[in-house]
Amino acid sequence: MHPGVVYALLAAMLFGASTPFAKTLVGQMPPVALAGVLYLGSGIGLLACYGARALVQRKAQGQPIRLTRADVPWFAGAVAAGGIAGPLLLMVGLLSVSASSASLLLNMEGVLTSLLAWFVFKENVDRRIVIGMLLIVAAGVLLAFEQAPLAGLPWGALAIVGACLCWGIDNNLTRKVSASDPLQIAAAKGLVAGTVNLSIGLAMGATLPAAPTVLLAGVVGFCGYGLSLVLFVLALRHLGTARTGAYFSAAPFAGAALSLVLLGEVPGPLFWIAAALMGAGIWLHLTESHGHQHTHEALAHGHSHRHDAHHQHAHDFDWDGVEPHAHPHQHEPLTHVHAHYPDIHHRHGH
Repeated sequence: MHPGVVYALLAAMLFGASTPFAKTLVGQMPPVALAGVLYLGSGIGLLACYGARALVQRKAQGQPIRLTRADVPWFAGAVAAGGIAGPLLLMVGLLSVSASSASLLLNMEGVLTSLLAWFVFKENVDRRIVIGMLLIVAAGVLLAFEQAPLAGLPWGALAIVGACLCWGIDNNLTRKVSASDPLQIAAAKGLVAGTVNLSIGLAMGATLPAAPTVLLAGVVGFCGYGLSLVLFVLALRHLGTARTGAYFSAAPFAGAALSLVLLGEVPGPLFWIAAALMGAGIWLHLTESHGHQHTHEALAHGHSHRHDAHHQHAHDFDWDGVEPHAHPHQHEPLTHVHAHYPDIHHRHGH
């Protein structure tokens, strides 16, 4: 299996599993404070990992490429949309939506991520992916209908869809910096988003529960938001935004299954119809293949890599032969044919 697919599916499993755990914590602190604790737990945990890695990797050529000044606008937008607005809307939605249905509604993130990638950021689109996305949209509509009150709009479901839109924006902006160190990206995002959300919550009069509950929320954030984001950034590097979003659509199934076991929820018939539609959509994504003759333009960038068909460059330093390694490098123009994803080397037109 392609490494990018593995990264995306692992990220999906971690994020999906965090939803039912977050549901158990919603009633114990206000939504904005809970979002802050989740992200702060993510940031602190990843910062510790970042420091531990720095102690182990002492050779300069083994250090991942860090964020640059040119990356700051993209990264700031990603933090604002996905680190602040998205989690807050999700916590608000969880106040009135069951964890299992909320988990499946989160599939809308993949749809909105792909739509933005195709129509705003001009990533290539295949018919098979479009059909899969339509099935997922139909499933999301069914779930929103199931959550609708007798009168009025399903505000909880709409809040979760709003969170998915924020994460879709976040995912597309993060793709712009995905060649940089994913651990640095995720740690900085967690620290900034957590501090902002928690500060807003405390300023609004929120009080934190007992220390064990705060610690549990931090652990949930570290696994479901922190480690998941590191893997997601790696997937973006290998697959592009739309495909990563498509594979990430597996996240709600992990959350929904865990909700049924952990919380003892009994879903209605529409839940199972929606699950079948989403399953069919994800299957179409998983079985998609894309290959044609394409030309690589000259490109200079830096990221962790091996000396494969796309990395046949010389080194201006003494290389010890260890792979993968990271350093700025130059790609010469190249034309060839092979199956590929719209990764950081295949952002060509069609």
